[in-house]
Amino acid sequence: MRPTLLLSFIAILLGSFVPARAADSGPRPATPEEVALLNESLYRVAGDYPRWAYTEHRIVRDAKGHVKTDLVLRFDPSRPYAEQWTPIQVNGKEPSARDRNKYRAMGERAAPPDMAKPAQPKTDLRRRVSLGELLDVARSSIASETATHWTFEIPLRKFGNERFPPEKFQVLARLRKEGTALENLAVRLRESFRSKLIVSVKSGEGTLEFAPVDPKRAPALVGLSGDAVASVLFVNVGGSVTLTRTDLKAVKPYDERFEVQIGNLKAIDF
Repeated sequence: MRPTLLLSFIAILLGSFVPARAADSGPRPATPEEVALLNESLYRVAGDYPRWAYTEHRIVRDAKGHVKTDLVLRFDPSRPYAEQWTPIQVNGKEPSARDRNKYRAMGERAAPPDMAKPAQPKTDLRRRVSLGELLDVARSSIASETATHWTFEIPLRKFGNERFPPEKFQVLARLRKEGTALENLAVRLRESFRSKLIVSVKSGEGTLEFAPVDPKRAPALVGLSGDAVASVLFVNVGGSVTLTRTDLKAVKPYDERFEVQIGNLKAIDF
């Protein structure tokens, strides 16, 4: 089971570096070589994403900052689906039998369909499109540049995009030039907007943090933070989430025995 945050959002690292420009340079068009490096780094992260086992600490707060959920979980994609999620602590307590059954069921739902059984009809054919699938990397520009980093602004596709209207959200990706490694991906709401007529989204921001863990692998997701405030029928709702991953280890996914592949940049998400 892939976390719902995310969760996730990734293609060419060995190209030549573009000569460094003046430190802290302002916005400018990205060169084809720079766009290619960004594309490579994103695809490498997405490709290695399903190979990480980790311990995850999730904290969800309401709009007033009160903790609603505090979870410590272990995820290991090398294990059978029903055993991939293991709750370690739930709201400061030992997980109950109900908690264990919940995460066991989560893993079972992630299993590929049984080809021996006829496909079951779906009542809703719509699929949640991830942030990564909406990135229009080819049209990226350089928002800022230093001697060591590029910060790219990546436009969003409009077609099929109900979650992140392109004119309302800004996406920034920070890459370290040495090794062309993705370090940060941030989504920011430019201005409030109305969704589905009854929901007014007033503010929102999300950040994915990546760090090198294994020299043979792309940087791994090690942290996520996000918050949002909206008005539903004139009632304000909102909250925030923080997620930290530790004890990361590269493993061979159980999926691979079924030749299941995660598609393109689908892994990158909130």
